Amino acid sequence: MKKLLIFTASTGGGHNEAATSLEELFENNGYDVVKLDALKETNKVMNSIVTEGYELLLKIFPKAYSELYKKSNGKIISSRMVSIITKLMEDKIYNLIKEHKPDLIIATHPFVVNIIGELKRKISIPFISIVTDYKAHQTYIHKNVDAYITGSYYTKVHMMKKGIEKQKIFHYGIPIRKEFFLCSIDKKRNKEDVFTLLLMGGSMGLKAMEKVLENIMTSKNRMKIIVVCGNNKKLKNKLEKKYEGELNNKEMSIYGFTKNIPQLMDISDVIITKPGGLTVSESIAKNIPMIIPYVIPGQEEENSDFLIESGVALRTKKINHMVKVIDSLIQKPEELGNMKKKLKNLSKPYSRDAIVQLVNKLIVENSNRTHDIYNYFYEKKSI
Repeated sequence: MKKLLIFTASTGGGHNEAATSLEELFENNGYDVVKLDALKETNKVMNSIVTEGYELLLKIFPKAYSELYKKSNGKIISSRMVSIITKLMEDKIYNLIKEHKPDLIIATHPFVVNIIGELKRKISIPFISIVTDYKAHQTYIHKNVDAYITGSYYTKVHMMKKGIEKQKIFHYGIPIRKEFFLCSIDKKRNKEDVFTLLLMGGSMGLKAMEKVLENIMTSKNRMKIIVVCGNNKKLKNKLEKKYEGELNNKEMSIYGFTKNIPQLMDISDVIITKPGGLTVSESIAKNIPMIIPYVIPGQEEENSDFLIESGVALRTKKINHMVKVIDSLIQKPEELGNMKKKLKNLSKPYSRDAIVQLVNKLIVENSNRTHDIYNYFYEKKSI
């Protein structure tokens, strides 16, 4: 049985979701899969500092996070930053690789990319970097990565401009659950006539969702509104109390954390959300147009730019403009139809099977060079 080692980390939910999707995909294809949170496994103190610091910066100091993201995207500063992380984690990551002896390693978090890249001096195991945003931050890139999986050709072109060989980049889509490639309803029979909105704010359930919802409710058009608050129980309880009872010509459903996002997308006409990498990929796979009222500075600004340039999303920089955008889409359904056509074209290269085939190919090519798995590890004295 072939063995896969997947490294992730818990800064934002997307990296873990991609890792879980890959775990499910390869287990269904007969692989032995080990999924590890690199930070938790190697340095619990650093894990707390990084994950809590990430959330703190986003909530309280978003501009500071934006500046950090931009500055660390340069080769020199990025190299200095990741070299510190590498020194702290390298030995333990190496020992984990020796313990599990995988046929191939995948990283869904950029922190791990430089570590594995540097360890390729000691190991001859194929390594794939999953780029979970639509512009690759410098930390996703290392000269010793064997292959990159990206969410779009747009990402591939951007990486080629950074000097990555095109034959190493595969735009098969950011790994998402198989349910996003299946339709849960017969849209001709089961799609409701009433215009349906899906309002989300990531796994943390952004507080700004409340203001967005208030603005949507001022519309005179009849519509159904589905609200997903994620893990924000306080927001869910507040909205339930605020909107219980008569809603005039609106119908509302409010959820907390749910795994039924694919089904909710199927019955919706448009999704209002922040453009996290995984959410964007899921929306593209489901061919559901996006309205973006809020972004996390840095990677989500770049994701937003990609969506708008591709003609599959609308950005409302002021929340009180939301209702005008929605009313316009209701009155001009052909605009939504054009966006859906463009989404369909973007989703064509998406293939879970192609990811499996790529992994198999890299393993076979490597096994032709190294027959005994124990020879995957070079003796330190030979370095």
